[in-house]
Amino acid sequence: MENQHIQNWFQRTKPLIAVVSLQFGYAIMDILSKAAMNKGMSNYVFVVYRHAVAFIVLAPFALVLEKPVIDQNLYFLGMKYTTATFAVAMFNVVPAITFFFAWILRLEKIKIRSIRSQAKLVGTLATVGGAMVMTLMKGPILFGTQGGNNNNEQHNGTDTQHTIVGSVMIIIGSICWAWFVILQSITLNSYPAPLSLASLICLLGTVEGAAVAMIMERGNSSVWALKWDTSLLCSVYTGIVCSGLAYYLQGVVMKTRGPVYVTAFNPLCMVIVAVMGYCILAEQIFLGRVIGAVVICLGLYLVVWGKSKDYNTPNPIIQEPPILPVVEGNAKKEHCANVDTTKSDFGTRVTTRDEQV
Repeated sequence: MENQHIQNWFQRTKPLIAVVSLQFGYAIMDILSKAAMNKGMSNYVFVVYRHAVAFIVLAPFALVLEKPVIDQNLYFLGMKYTTATFAVAMFNVVPAITFFFAWILRLEKIKIRSIRSQAKLVGTLATVGGAMVMTLMKGPILFGTQGGNNNNEQHNGTDTQHTIVGSVMIIIGSICWAWFVILQSITLNSYPAPLSLASLICLLGTVEGAAVAMIMERGNSSVWALKWDTSLLCSVYTGIVCSGLAYYLQGVVMKTRGPVYVTAFNPLCMVIVAVMGYCILAEQIFLGRVIGAVVICLGLYLVVWGKSKDYNTPNPIIQEPPILPVVEGNAKKEHCANVDTTKSDFGTRVTTRDEQV
């Protein structure tokens, strides 16, 4: 009985573990990609190598086990014009955009009078708001040395024009990414093979990205050269973790939890980046970042709680029990003939025919 309870708990928490792990992977990607582009790596070439590595790694698994270019180019180009933190913060409008599109396409269950639907809506807005608070509100320094980051911000700061251009590109990229997630969710309904779909996405991403890179970087063949530095590490890491593994995992989660659940955890990446920056790079932690992180965590809790009943018993299978001979005076066998067993991923529920009526 205890083993069954543990197994049911693990089945319910697998989507949560998957999306949180993805945000850890994305946090490392943001740090590595910014470092590589600061050293001169082309964002167009980076997207090509990222998808190529992902396809090379995923394709063998897809062949054995089963069988988005615009958003990423705009996102990394916007990051090149601004900073990694600013890009992550702006990209956190994705949950709200995805929620809106999913509601229009009826991929998300919304009942205005339902407290759980209200929790999903408020939680989504809270995660976006918390991310904005982390970016725009500083306040006093809670952790880190005084003045530790000021010089870096002054030297690495970008002018207003670059900030505006970068913001527009990131917002457009966010809309494209939201549509990509929605499209992936719709495709998986008719093509239930997430590993093969992830491989195809990476292959098409490589081809399309190469076409864009050859146009944007024409006459500059040196950008295609990879050396044993952060550019190679960034391409391999993001290809395996943030493209190949991420596309597959988010596809698996979307099949049971929907696209809004996946994107709702995007702001968690900012919290992870802030903690890693403090622990690894000795960056300062401001009061505004702590407040924003708390708001994000509360918003995620509301989203998870609001969606907990949406997919509680997905696609229940009702099996008719075998017809048993009825022996006079045997009440137990008569009772068994009036019982249906409903099985799902979350356990087995037994109901009588009287309850069904």
